[in-house]
Amino acid sequence: MTEVDQAAPAGPRIKAAGPGGRFGPLGEVRHLGLVAALVLLAIVGLVTKPENFATSSNLVSILALASTIGVITVGMTFVIIGGGIDLSVGALMALASVWATTLATQSYGPVVMIVCAVLVGTGAGLLNGFLIAYGRMVPFIATLAMMVAGRGLAQRMSNQRTQLVQPDNSMIVSLSTTRVLGLPLLVYVFALVVLVGWLLLNRTTFGRRTYAVGGNPEAARLAGIDVRRHTLMLYALSGLCCGIAAVLIMARTTTGSSTHGDLYELDAIAAVIIGGTLLSGGRGTIIGSILGLLIFTVITNLFILNGLNTADQLVAKGAIIVAAVLLQRRSLRTHT
Repeated sequence: MTEVDQAAPAGPRIKAAGPGGRFGPLGEVRHLGLVAALVLLAIVGLVTKPENFATSSNLVSILALASTIGVITVGMTFVIIGGGIDLSVGALMALASVWATTLATQSYGPVVMIVCAVLVGTGAGLLNGFLIAYGRMVPFIATLAMMVAGRGLAQRMSNQRTQLVQPDNSMIVSLSTTRVLGLPLLVYVFALVVLVGWLLLNRTTFGRRTYAVGGNPEAARLAGIDVRRHTLMLYALSGLCCGIAAVLIMARTTTGSSTHGDLYELDAIAAVIIGGTLLSGGRGTIIGSILGLLIFTVITNLFILNGLNTADQLVAKGAIIVAAVLLQRRSLRTHT
């Protein structure tokens, strides 16, 4: 079990079902199941489209797509473990990409564009956190409002037009075009975000408090944790990830657009759930979420390679989410 950090003021000591807690072995079994699912999907790809699936270009395409959604998924994992939900991630990514690619922002160069995207995402995340932690709004409602408002603001700023990254700011595009050991730089950015997220969740006081707040916020408060401030920081972290993802989507598409990130909240939440994170909070892992993301990304890739339409993809994803939630409930009844 994961205990609240020793620096907390005197009070009830609480425990959370973190990676090393009583759900630890269950989490490891789930990870093995997710790996097995990935292997099965790879076999399906090799059988149905052997000439396309196993090519280096297709594998790079899978990783590039996973990178953008994956960065958002890391932030979503923290929020859901902390007992919240964030429906605004796709809209915040779109807003950050539009703000960073306006002509006024681009005139200052690529570094300012990157800083702008990160600040816009983090600022919107802070607003989400403030409304939820101090305004006492339900996370679902607050982030739903931000999703609608963020997408609308992005449309207004861009006049519903796609904004191109100017040639002078090609450094951003190089994140997608420059390859190291056969992989584009944005994959390494994704890997770095995953590593930092894993360390933050598993090796720091912040991570232990996240499990505690999600597992039992009242007990966490009595143990000396400022639950409202921690909730604010969780949503700021999610917004930060949206800002980084906006930079990656600008690199991949060479554009900023109000349509970026459409339904990314679905993919991120689904990946987190499939990875074993409880929607009620208090339990989950970064590794599980990333494995869940890769499963979704490979499924999408298989649908595209086999010429199946988007409607079928959405139906399949919805069925997978339902199955994952049902499996969660069954495993909880078995191990409680």
